[in-house]
Amino acid sequence: MITLTNLEKIYRTKEIETVALENVNLTVDKGEFLSIMGPSGCGKSTLLNIIGLLDAPTSGTVEIAGTYTANMNDKQLAMFRNQKLGFVFQSFHLINSLNVLDNVELPLLYRKVSAKERRVAAEAVLEKVGLSHRMRHFPTQLSGGQCQRVAIARAIVGNPDIILADEPTGNLDSKMGAEVMDLLHKLNKEDGRTIVMVTHNEEQAKQTSRTVRFFDGRQVM
Repeated sequence: MITLTNLEKIYRTKEIETVALENVNLTVDKGEFLSIMGPSGCGKSTLLNIIGLLDAPTSGTVEIAGTYTANMNDKQLAMFRNQKLGFVFQSFHLINSLNVLDNVELPLLYRKVSAKERRVAAEAVLEKVGLSHRMRHFPTQLSGGQCQRVAIARAIVGNPDIILADEPTGNLDSKMGAEVMDLLHKLNKEDGRTIVMVTHNEEQAKQTSRTVRFFDGRQVM
């Protein structure tokens, strides 16, 4: 499902060269729930951004769902992301001026799906994440855990092959965090979705299929 080969990411300025990732070789199988762990600044989020096609490696290859991405232009990358990947961020990234239903519909709007089909799909995933009774509410009227469930609904509304989650419980208390993790495990086990998650939580990582650890941009486990 995901194959990274000899991946390197180097950030260069006129005076400084910073190696963010070095010689990363990683394969994520279909239906796997992978945790990426490591100290701050070790390259975890950089790696997730590259997998999510939000950044490009300096060298090496990225294969997502059987497709090599190196030769895609910006328009092709955007379309591929929209069709194949779902993103869940620590800070939710919801639009406060839109209600829950409209937030969830956004990825389908970019695909130019009809209004009726968007509504049906958004209502179905909000039912799945337990928020059908909150469809007309706005993000500012929801708890942090509810906002993250809306974000997860938005991530899966287009039926992507892969969900990328960057510290999805980082802004939540332990109870809400546990609820969000339960939902991610449900999506992984019942729907067979492939999930790659960046986390600092050792206990959460132990519950996933596999954990890969990074230190100073290098894959150590």
